[in-house]
Amino acid sequence: MPLDIRNMSELPPIESQLARRLTEVDFATLGHYLEDGFCDPRLQRVAGSARLVGRAVTVRITPTDSTLLHHAAGLVGPGDVVVVDCGGDRRHAPLGEVVVNALVARGAAGAVVDGVCTDVDALRALGLPVYAYGTSLLTTKLHGIPDGGLNVPVSCGGVPVRAGDLVLGDANGLLIAPAARLAAVLDEALADDAEEPSIVAELYAGSPLGTLTGATATVQKLLSAAAPTENP
Repeated sequence: MPLDIRNMSELPPIESQLARRLTEVDFATLGHYLEDGFCDPRLQRVAGSARLVGRAVTVRITPTDSTLLHHAAGLVGPGDVVVVDCGGDRRHAPLGEVVVNALVARGAAGAVVDGVCTDVDALRALGLPVYAYGTSLLTTKLHGIPDGGLNVPVSCGGVPVRAGDLVLGDANGLLIAPAARLAAVLDEALADDAEEPSIVAELYAGSPLGTLTGATATVQKLLSAAAPTENP
């Protein structure tokens, strides 16, 4: 397929209030309300320690050629997260010290590679959140193969990703979804987080978890419904 390069100006900006509120929510709480968008749990943070909230800039490369990624690294801006689709390759590392320095210099928020990275000690020293399946000494090259795409639909951790989607990450993993999908459940998730300290306090005061959450009442109803009825 020929190169498919789409203009960065076509990406929707992150709404500032939504971004701020997403930094306040426990990302795992969003898992109470969403099923899709959660990346393969093997795709883990290998560098950085900060929680990640940013806008996806998608890059699709061929397994051995990172030419397009080098080009994209000069286009990102503050708050962007480069999401790299390597076509299923898990051997060649397209992301290393030089590329991540380029992202840091541009103010990027993080990087996610649906594959492996290299120079992990240097990446950890830089501190930019980087997610990958692992590390490798075998790197990509600048072959200039006329294939790949920038700001095109990609796949990452088994999740379909479109440029402009929001990328959320912490030590537990990654969630990538459209802004509207996250905004739709954010109020409930923040309310849950606000209630959690009081629930924990009640647990230590002796209340059973199932009583507090309603699970025990549900189990009792299920048992009652399953109980055989006596004939008159």
